[in-house]
Amino acid sequence: DVQLQASGGGLVQAGGSLRLSCAASGFTFDDYAIAWFRQAPGKEREGVSCIMSRDGSTIYADPAKGRFTISTDNARITVYLQMDRLKPEDTAVYYCAVDPSPRRLSSLHLNPNDYEDEYWGKGTQVTVSS
Repeated sequence: DVQLQASGGGLVQAGGSLRLSCAASGFTFDDYAIAWFRQAPGKEREGVSCIMSRDGSTIYADPAKGRFTISTDNARITVYLQMDRLKPEDTAVYYCAVDPSPRRLSSLHLNPNDYEDEYWGKGTQVTVSS
């Protein structure tokens, strides 16, 4: 079974940094994408960033551009989200999800509806105080 576990959340002051980790296991996919999403209270889940296993290419949602960096380890089984210059509006539960379909990286990878329910991990809470 595919398992994804997000960790690294916490409480941080505005302007601070956090690094989230998404540990993946149970993969038999040769070509996949792992994405980060977040959901703030009362809001819909939204895409943050995505990275492709094939070539390490990445995509970011506008709120993440210039502040967040997605990366993966050499074995490509842990995906990180380095979040710098955090803002109170970044407060949310952050989730990671995997897309095993070998499609070209696009903004669709930041659409949570494009990910099967079974390919989501449990989230980690990020709280940014002002």
